[in-house]
Amino acid sequence: MSPLSRPRRLSAGLAATALALTALGATAASAVPAPLAAAAEAGPLMNYVVNTKPSPGHIRKVENAVKAAGGTVLVSYRQLGVVVAQSTNPDFKTALKSGRDGREVQSVGATRTAAVTDGTAAAAAPAAAGAASERAIVGAPVADPRENEQWDLTQIKADQAHAITDGSRSVLVGINDSGVDDTHPDLAPNFDAKNSVSCVNNGVPDTTAGAWRQTTSSHGTHVAGTVAAARNGVGIVGVAPGVRIASVKVVNDAGYIYPEYAICGFVWSAEHHMDVTNHSYFIDPYMFWCKDNGDQGAVQEAVRRAVAYSTGRGVLAVAASGNSNYDLANKTVDNSSPNDSTAVPRTIDNNCLDMPTELPHVITVASTDKGGAKSSFSNFGLNKIDVAAPGRSILSTVPGGGYQTMSGTSMASPHVAGVAALMKSAHPWWGPLQLEAALRKQADDTACPTTPDARCTGTTANNAFFGEGNVDALDAVKRGY
Repeated sequence: MSPLSRPRRLSAGLAATALALTALGATAASAVPAPLAAAAEAGPLMNYVVNTKPSPGHIRKVENAVKAAGGTVLVSYRQLGVVVAQSTNPDFKTALKSGRDGREVQSVGATRTAAVTDGTAAAAAPAAAGAASERAIVGAPVADPRENEQWDLTQIKADQAHAITDGSRSVLVGINDSGVDDTHPDLAPNFDAKNSVSCVNNGVPDTTAGAWRQTTSSHGTHVAGTVAAARNGVGIVGVAPGVRIASVKVVNDAGYIYPEYAICGFVWSAEHHMDVTNHSYFIDPYMFWCKDNGDQGAVQEAVRRAVAYSTGRGVLAVAASGNSNYDLANKTVDNSSPNDSTAVPRTIDNNCLDMPTELPHVITVASTDKGGAKSSFSNFGLNKIDVAAPGRSILSTVPGGGYQTMSGTSMASPHVAGVAALMKSAHPWWGPLQLEAALRKQADDTACPTTPDARCTGTTANNAFFGEGNVDALDAVKRGY
């Protein structure tokens, strides 16, 4: 995913934001916070997640504690027991817990290591910023693409599945990404503006018309095309060309996906009755969030709650495994975090999670190439990878009505999201747990390479490179499990 550069306007969509908060079951001190007002305070402007018990009474007390500690409540998620707060108090975490209502705080953690710039003129992002492990590798643009150029659809048998169904209009897929060009002729027929949103202003939902669109990144538009480019005689065809898509913008204009953005996206998707969501990113600024670290542990818990809530509301989440050729089952070191300030090499273990892909009931997708081998960049790991899908040199839509090839696990994940959408179309009574089980069961077993590779542990039925195997669109629409 290419870093984004255009800053957002803090004042955009005040009324729409207030309505969106109501729809989310969330509350805020004001429709849009004013971080600039605290510029003269002693410390840097920072955002925090505060975890408490999921009840209105506990949330209310934590909101009071935030204010008493010199903070502002940005968004409160009663259903999660999570408050997103902002403060310039350098001792905010200590002050929060020491106040009268501090006993209601289960955990609190900063969501980033650099000062908040949401709604201000952001500095240029560092080269490594924003979804680095899921960043797409851009290939040569294609001037006049055709469906017969989509070898990836043939590999997962989507072309055969389309003879049975292109998917149902009742199925809605959320593209949680950098924004989608809803004017693209291959996306416009399937785009659902009513259920689209931007979450990149401190995690406060913004439904202003067009707020969900991309700025400088083509990543989300490319992902959207793989999921559901329309069968309309123009350009390409998506894996599920008959379903609807909505844009849930969670990547800011500097290319970062901070926790409050991702939490907003998961809750929005749940509250707006999406069936499947695609997440071709990892949550910044840490490639791995460690449970035993104060800040990181609190954030890990807050995001876990958001994902669990979304799953409980009927949404299946599909995510990219990452592009670092890293063994997720045997974590040892992380040299790239935090990526919004100065990376500090650190020793890690398996309690440190790549989020959201390693959270419970999120489908983790590895990437394959045209020959069916593991893509050289794809992360792997026994009992970490659920399924595999094509992710190298994938032709799809880009803003402005164009088409381009890109590579990455970011490109593999939407193939699986599309297959899940076809599956939901064929079996509308299935919930996310049934879809998850069926995706694994119906995947085509794929053996480790014939040339021995010690990293590919496991069996043909389930191994570190391909998980349960390559996703199968034809089986998804033909039979159950």
